[in-house]
Amino acid sequence: MALPKVDFEVGTDGVAVITMCNPPVNALAIPIIMGLKNRFDEAARRNDVKAIVLTGKGGRFSGGFDISVMQKVHQTGDSSHLPDVSVELVVNSIEDSKKPVVAAVEGLALGGGLELAMGCHARVAAPRAQLGLPELTLGIIPGFGGTQRLPRLIGLSKAVEMMLTSKPITSEEGRKFGLIDAIVSSEELLKASRLWALEIGERRKPWIRSLHRTDKIGSLSEARAVLKTARQQVKKTAPHLPQQQACVDVIEHGIVHGGYSGVLKEAEVFKQLVISDTSKGLINVFFAQRAISKVPGVTDIGLKPRNVKKAAVIGGGLMGSGIATALILGNIRVILKEINSEFLLKGIKTIEANVNGLVRRGKLTKQKADAALSLLKGVLDYSEFKDVDLVIEAVIENISLKQTIFGDLEKICPPHCILASNTSTIDLDVVGKTTSSQDRIAGAHFFSPAHIMPLLEIIRTDKTSAQVIVDLITVGKIIKKAPVVVGNCTGFAVNKTFFPYSQGAHLLVNLGVDVFRIDRLICNFGFPIGPFQLQDLAGYGVAVATSKVFADAFSDRIFKSPLLDLLIKSGRNGKNNGKGYYIYEKGGKPKPDPSILPIIEESRRLCNIMPNGKVVLFGSVILYLLLTKRLWR
Repeated sequence: MALPKVDFEVGTDGVAVITMCNPPVNALAIPIIMGLKNRFDEAARRNDVKAIVLTGKGGRFSGGFDISVMQKVHQTGDSSHLPDVSVELVVNSIEDSKKPVVAAVEGLALGGGLELAMGCHARVAAPRAQLGLPELTLGIIPGFGGTQRLPRLIGLSKAVEMMLTSKPITSEEGRKFGLIDAIVSSEELLKASRLWALEIGERRKPWIRSLHRTDKIGSLSEARAVLKTARQQVKKTAPHLPQQQACVDVIEHGIVHGGYSGVLKEAEVFKQLVISDTSKGLINVFFAQRAISKVPGVTDIGLKPRNVKKAAVIGGGLMGSGIATALILGNIRVILKEINSEFLLKGIKTIEANVNGLVRRGKLTKQKADAALSLLKGVLDYSEFKDVDLVIEAVIENISLKQTIFGDLEKICPPHCILASNTSTIDLDVVGKTTSSQDRIAGAHFFSPAHIMPLLEIIRTDKTSAQVIVDLITVGKIIKKAPVVVGNCTGFAVNKTFFPYSQGAHLLVNLGVDVFRIDRLICNFGFPIGPFQLQDLAGYGVAVATSKVFADAFSDRIFKSPLLDLLIKSGRNGKNNGKGYYIYEKGGKPKPDPSILPIIEESRRLCNIMPNGKVVLFGSVILYLLLTKRLWR
């Protein structure tokens, strides 16, 4: 692989073209940053250079700062690994250059890449280039001047929105907002950028230092009103993420004290956030998300994924309908099978509601929604299964039922068809033991709601072929999931991790802690919902089935709470029927249901684990759990 480098070429027109070369996205690794500094210094010295164009090789400007540098800071605890880019390079070498600098942007300019471009005196872009500052997803803020220049180029409201959401815009949108000065074809990009740079030098086009602009900021009172609204939104949507509030604070500092002061403040806060626990966690997630597509013995042996054009889903309940929705949104034809017309119609209506809900929320066009729904067909038998490439079974957690289904599928489906189960806990060797097709049996465990939640747990048995896993990984990416390949065991990876959490919650309740307080504290910790509201959302049938599987596998460490059975006997089934720990009304938020308190008291009476019948203080309960190690052995 070629080493990162920065090329430098001066044309007969007197324009120096500085090109970042670090495939695939020209990440700003340390050698690139050093090379840029040297090349800009060289351009400044040379008398034959009239103007400068900054660009990237291979149809991409730059994907931003090399995140592995921040990972190295986390590993060593030494922030000196972070170079001074914001002042030394962007301000001193680029923005304050005595020679005009134009960014020629193609493909993408993200994070530090866009910040370099904003330091230039103009930006010419190719069509459909992606422009954005996604740093907040890594627990940090833009660190090369982005918090100061973006508001001055496109206006405060749009800049705040772009940074807080981390969503990119296209070069066409950037042209409309003022971030991009011109859009030309890829073939004409360098030629147009060279000419633009020369015309700036000849004063035929404006020489703009964006850090000094104030015309798009508005008055101080207007700016503070925008930032007040942003802070309120951050407090509501991201109360546990310090980088969100810090970003707004740094933007305000620059508005009040000037752009250069804002740049210095940004650099200071950036370095503080890089070593925060939030940044460490989110950067770990960043690398983990990229590592999941690399499975030893599967993705490194030269296998090519087969096309999955037609899939079947067995079961149109909550999970089955969600899985079918995800598949048709990925442009895969789907056969939905149910056991009777009533259940089939309900499943189809659920899928239609899922798709139409995306349209209402502006996440899908009506045209694309209609196209997706046209790929769906409901059936009551296996007649349409003769040419399917993939079957995903999504029936209740019943071993004998699943074994029967897989026995039928083996006889009906073509030999190449992948036979997958959406089981959340059941050992797949048990599911497929009566078949002779165990090499094409795997788990495809989705999470509710399946058409929205990004995780897809792919379970591989000792007999599952590598080709099947490659195909499932590819399908996962097509339907915009994060496919994670795990081994075959009770609970697999997710539920084996989650089960002690759920067990601990039930233990706390039966020790006298208020159920709603537990949910509230878990939410305050940072989870989107607590364990009891989650149980309501998933449905009690899943919890009962999961508990039975874990009880069989880990009988020596299971806490058996009668609470769930008592809730079911009282006619509750969580969100499915509108009554659980919470009350669910159409269009409203879940409300704690005080009428469950007698049921909880009955559960505590049956368990009889409260010391001397008294409620245990919350801190004592945590200590109790740690001392007994009942669940974490």
